[in-house]
Amino acid sequence: METTSQAVAQTPGTEDGQDVPSARRTIDGYLSAPFPWYGLDEAFTGRRWLMQVGTAADGTVEHGSTGHGDEPSVRNEHVSGDDQDAKEKFAVVVTVAANPDRRSADGTGLLEATSVSSAAWLAGVGLLSFTWPGQMDHSLRDDWLEQQTETAWVLADDLDGADWSTLSLPVDGVPTQFHYRETEFGWVLAGSTGQGVHLGAYGRGMSAYGLAFSVVKDIAAYA
Repeated sequence: METTSQAVAQTPGTEDGQDVPSARRTIDGYLSAPFPWYGLDEAFTGRRWLMQVGTAADGTVEHGSTGHGDEPSVRNEHVSGDDQDAKEKFAVVVTVAANPDRRSADGTGLLEATSVSSAAWLAGVGLLSFTWPGQMDHSLRDDWLEQQTETAWVLADDLDGADWSTLSLPVDGVPTQFHYRETEFGWVLAGSTGQGVHLGAYGRGMSAYGLAFSVVKDIAAYA
C-alpha cells in the first residue's frame, strides 16, 4: 500500500477562545473518503474519537482509523496479563478500501492491491505505535519499532499461520470471520465486509470477544 498518513495533530486548537479536540480538525479527510467508515456498533456507549487517514499519492483517502474508549498514549508500563491490568482501555477500528491493482495517478505504474492482510498490518502497526517494552530505554524505541513493524508485516502476510486464530464477530449484524492474535501488549484482528472495505482492529483493556462493528452513520459524531 503506497499511502501516506495524515496524522492527528497533537496541539489543541481554539474556537471562540475554547480548546477543541485536535481530531476535529481532521474530519475533512474522513468526509472525502469514497467508502464507508466502520466503528463499534451502538452497544458501545463510551467515548469515540478520530485518529488519522492514509492517502494515496494523488490524495485519495485509502484507509483510516476510529477510536473508542480511552485515547491511548505511548507507554511502556503495560505488562502482559489480564485485560483488567491495562490502565488504558481502548479499541481502534481500521477501515481499508478494498482496492484491486490499479494504475497510479500519473499513469506510470500500478498501485498495490489492498487485502485483509493490509488491514492486519495497519492494525498491528497501530498497536505498536502506542507501545514499547518496559525494560527498553526510550532511545532504543525507534530500532525496536522498526523491527516489530517488519514482524507485523510478516505476520499479516501469513494469516493462515499458527500465530493467528479465528474469531466470529458481528459486522452490520452479520456473523463475520476474523483473523485474530494476541500479544503481550494487546490484540489485533482483521477481516472483510460486504461493503467494499476490509476491517482491522486493535486494542488493549477491552476484550475483542465482545465487540461488534457497524457502518458509522455520522462520522462527525467522532470529531
